[in-house]
This record gives sequence, structure tokens and C-alpha cells, in this order.
Amino acid sequence: MTATILNFPDMPPERQARRLYWMGWGVQQIADELQIPRPTVASWARRGKWEDITARDAVDDAMAHRINALIAKAHWDGHDFKMFDALMRGWERGARVRRFEAPDGHEGDLNPKIAARNAGPKKPKRKNHLTAEHVEQLLAAFDKGLFDYQRNWRSPAGLKASTALSTRFILKSRQIGATFYFAREALIRAIETGNNQIFISASRNQANIFREYIVAFVLSVTGVKLEGDPIILDVDGVSGPEGEPPKLYFLGTNYRTAQGYHGDVYIDECFWIYGFEQIWKVASAMASQKRYRKTLFSTPSTVAHEAYSLWTGERFNKRRQKSERVEIDITHKALQGGLRGGDGLYRQIVTLEDAAAGGCDLFDLDELMLEYAPDEFDQLFRCLFIDDAHSMFPFQLMRGCMVDSWDAWERDFDPYAIRPFGDREVWIGFDPQESAAGDDGACVVIAPPTEAGGTFRILEKHRWRGDDFQTQAKKIRDLAERYNVTKIGIDTTGIGAAVWQLVVAWFPTATRLDYSVPLKTAMVLKAKNVISNKRLEFDAGWIDVAQSFMSISATLTASQRQVTYVASRAGDTGHADVAWAIMHALYFEPLSGDLSSQNSSVEIC
Repeated sequence: MTATILNFPDMPPERQARRLYWMGWGVQQIADELQIPRPTVASWARRGKWEDITARDAVDDAMAHRINALIAKAHWDGHDFKMFDALMRGWERGARVRRFEAPDGHEGDLNPKIAARNAGPKKPKRKNHLTAEHVEQLLAAFDKGLFDYQRNWRSPAGLKASTALSTRFILKSRQIGATFYFAREALIRAIETGNNQIFISASRNQANIFREYIVAFVLSVTGVKLEGDPIILDVDGVSGPEGEPPKLYFLGTNYRTAQGYHGDVYIDECFWIYGFEQIWKVASAMASQKRYRKTLFSTPSTVAHEAYSLWTGERFNKRRQKSERVEIDITHKALQGGLRGGDGLYRQIVTLEDAAAGGCDLFDLDELMLEYAPDEFDQLFRCLFIDDAHSMFPFQLMRGCMVDSWDAWERDFDPYAIRPFGDREVWIGFDPQESAAGDDGACVVIAPPTEAGGTFRILEKHRWRGDDFQTQAKKIRDLAERYNVTKIGIDTTGIGAAVWQLVVAWFPTATRLDYSVPLKTAMVLKAKNVISNKRLEFDAGWIDVAQSFMSISATLTASQRQVTYVASRAGDTGHADVAWAIMHALYFEPLSGDLSSQNSSVEIC
């Protein structure tokens, strides 16, 4: 009987005796059952004060022994798992009973839901809440990470901030951290003044770069993750002009959706924005109160851009009598340190050399000057405007292709989905590196028109530098797994031949393009026709696509008998690699534009 009840034959005799005693056995019965002298059992009972042990202690002891026995087993079956779960739930309930039995115990100890019910509604967590301590941390982190030229943007030397910062216009080199800086500055500005902050870019996708910088900055410094669109800040002791919390708006160039907002305005890459004149009117209205300010910053595009007249002061003079006109010196020498012009605008030019002198040690100037052609280096890093008079694709032509993709394509394209374009057809164009150590490889995913004369859309673009042919072929296959790819065009120049051989193994109809003067001419003319008829769209934030096309010009071949099309090699336009990749895909459509006459299996040589 004892073995059945205890089921622990290896338990020490004293513990076996104690358990039987707690089960109601008498001392003599225990002695007879365990074959132990009666005085010994009686001694154990007196010494261990078995009479004083409560029922709760007895239950806990039994459960602890069973739990330990289960833990000691090398292999568990289904019954063991269920038993362990039941024992642990019993152990937890026993702990609640002990709390209830304590002098200060109450009914809530037995049922936690009662305490939660009596506590009333749970106080909601404050969203985007920044305390005074958080603000101090953000201010310290912001000031700590600035280069000299960025400090000058915040507080121009020799000028009162209220005067110099009402409207700032910064012409800047590529990759010197302007968007990064102004995103953080706007956050600090919102915290310090309570002003709304409005970010306008060539597209909503581009504007969200500001958002990403701000969210990452606050999260890394304070641990608070900002949420919402717009982001509504909850800063202790800070409110806007109407007592409302400051808001951060991230907008594309659809100025109609921006009307009614008010606050400080930041316009990113303004020299690449389509319809700048209308955007500027709306931005000026949003920041018309004296408490607000406007900031424009951009790399240069062409002198034909609408923003250029604002930069030179021509826009100011055009609206005034001759005696009221002003002369603005826009040379680098005059604007290197920043200058407030007679039209009230504070202008500054920051080249890559200026950035290096201001503490930016992220670049090797000598290497960049060797890598880029002089005219390209001047445009990208020395803030000189492009002369696209001889380009096959001038900016005035390319601007018609630039759209806010988040708004224009939202019905059928989600870039963050597993299948961004669903099962709709796409084409891939690939332009390889010229050699293993050459310029970038470029790959684009294009949605073709669904009817004759329809629009091509560039859904994705990629620049692959330093990858071997196997890696590039694998990346093309990765794209094909995300999209319903029906055509792939690959330039077989250089390592492109090796890429094509790997791709054709799993995509037999992949088309090889063996470059020749007639082929390049046909592709350029096809692209020119498509773009001239506004049948190509890409996100307006992708200014490298426009730059790539703008770098292509006509020239004579070495024999002086044929016209060909070339683009000088550059790290950012990359021998116009993105443009050529796009043209590889566009060329699948016949010159006539009749999709029904195409043949995807033909090799183009």
C-alpha cells in the first residue's frame, strides 16, 4: 500500500514516515509499515514538530518532491509534460493562497483580475512623449555631431539668426550630410519653438528619408520610437502657436495636399523638383508668419530649372522697377562663407573641399578627382550647374517623367510587399560593369504598358559595385522571384556575357544585347520617342536616373562616318549605366509601339 501511495521507494525513511504522518497515519502504524522501531518514529515527530505543520506546508512538500522527480528524469513522455504543467499551476495557486493567508492578505491575492478591475481603466501610454531629460539628451547629441559648415547653417557667423535664417538657400555638394543635418535640426527646432516642421521633396518617398533620420535619431538617443504620419510630438512644456503640439509633416511635391499647413518649411533637392514655381508659392504661404522660416537646399541641375531664377535673384528683380533691383553675386568666392543678399535670402555654397575644410573627413578628394571626369566632378562636388544643351535627354525633357510614385502608383504597387507588383508583368534591364573593377552594374525593373501607347514605369533600380558575375546573376534571379518577369535584356559587354550565361540557364528567353553603333542608335531613338511622348515614369526622388540620361550625348565614331551615343564615365552617373539598363528594357517594345509584334526569343546583335 505504501509503495502505491508514495511511488518514491528511494525516499529517505524519515521523509517517508513524515509523509505518512501527514496523511493521517499513527506513529505505531508507520513503525509497523516501514519496519522501524516505534521510539525512532516518535523521536522524528517530536524533533520535526510534525504536529505543527500546516496542511499547506504538507501539500507544498509533496508537490516539490514530485516536481523534482520529474526534472530528474532523462526523457519525458506526453504524460510527464502534462503532469509538470499541472504541478506548476498548483504551485502558483499555492503561492496565491499564502499571500491571501498573510496578515495583509486580501481577495485580490487569490484572483489578480479583481485587482485589475478595481484599479479602473488603464492609463494609456503617451505616444511620442519626450521628457525634459530626453530633450537635454537630444540637444547634447545634436550639437556633438556637427561639422563646422553645419554649425554655420544653424547660426551663420556674423549675422543675427532671426535675420539670416528667415530664408536659407544652400547649394551643396553631394553626400555631405545635408538631409541628415536638416532632419535633426528640424526636430530640435520643433522642440525649442513648438513650430510645425514641413518637409517637401521631389516625392513622398524622398521626403520619408527625413522621417527615417528623425525616428532613428530619437530612438538611438532616448529609446522613444516616434510613430504616426504626421508625427505629433508630445514634449513636456512645449506647444505650438495655437497651443497644439508640434507636428512633423512629410510631403511630396503635390502642393495641393500641402495647402492649409503652416510651419517651418524644408525643400529638399529643389533644383530637381518639377513644378518648383507652384511649390515655392505654397511653401512661402505656409511659412509667411515671422515665427517661421524656409530652407532650400540642393545639388545643382541646369540653369533652365525654375529654381535657378530664385537662386540668382532674377525672380526678385523681375517683379520690381529698375531702381529697386539688386545684384546678387552667386560665385563660390562670394558665397563660400554664406551671405544675405539684397533680396533677403541667405545663400551659401558648400563644395566638397569646403566640407573637408569644415571637418568632414568622409572622403578622399584625390581619389575622387582621379575617378571622375573634370566636368562631372565640378557638377557633383563643386556645385557647378550642368550644361545639357548638347544632351540627347535634357532636363526639360526628363522632368516630364518624374512623378510622386507613392501617389501615382499606390493602387497596384507596394514596394514593401513580398510581391510588390502582384502577378502583373515586368521586364528587367541589366547593364554590367565594363570589367571586374570597372564602373557600377545597373539593373532596373520596369512595368511595361498594358496597351499600345501606354506608360512604362520604373519600379526598382539598383547599382551593384564590386560584385562578381555570379553575385550579379543571383541578384537578378532574386528580383525574378519577387516579380512576374517575362523579359530580361542583358548587355554582354565585359562580364555581362558571363552574367547572361548564368541567367539564361534558368530564364532561357533572356535576350543578349551585343553592342554596336546601329543597336545603340536604335535604343537611344526608342528611348527618346518614349520619353518625348511622356510614356516613361520614375520616382521624382531618383535624380540619378535623370542625371544618367542627361549625360548621354551624340558624337562621331573614330572613323568620323557614323554618329554614336556616349556618356563619360562617372561614379554617380556611372557611364550612364542606369539609363542604358532602362533602354535595354524599353527596347523590347518595337519601334512601332505595337506590343503584339514583339518577339522575346530573338537575340539582338
